[in-house]
Amino acid sequence: MIYQHKDLAAGRWGQLLFAEQMANVGSEVMRALNWRSKKNDAYCRQAIDRALELMDLTLGSVKGFPRLKELARLREAIVDYFVGENEFGSTEESWKRYFLPFNYAARKNYQ
Repeated sequence: MIYQHKDLAAGRWGQLLFAEQMANVGSEVMRALNWRSKKNDAYCRQAIDRALELMDLTLGSVKGFPRLKELARLREAIVDYFVGENEFGSTEESWKRYFLPFNYAARKNYQ
């Protein structure tokens, strides 16, 4: 597999706290939302590809079935919203509400 985040895929991703991982995924999702609102499908898709790559790295580093189950469903919901038919009924606001707390938690660890 060809990774866009080569240094993260090489093992650095597993060294990050879960909140940091999810904040990074959320950043890519926010970029995708931004490009989607600007009607730039190519950049939106690139951001989603990066978000899914980071989600896959997170899925590979997580321990515990409950968290694994939630992350697998989250990945499914991201694909459903950006590529599929949005059967889950996600909104731009719901993505912001989901990912924003991870940014606060990740930042809190560095203050």
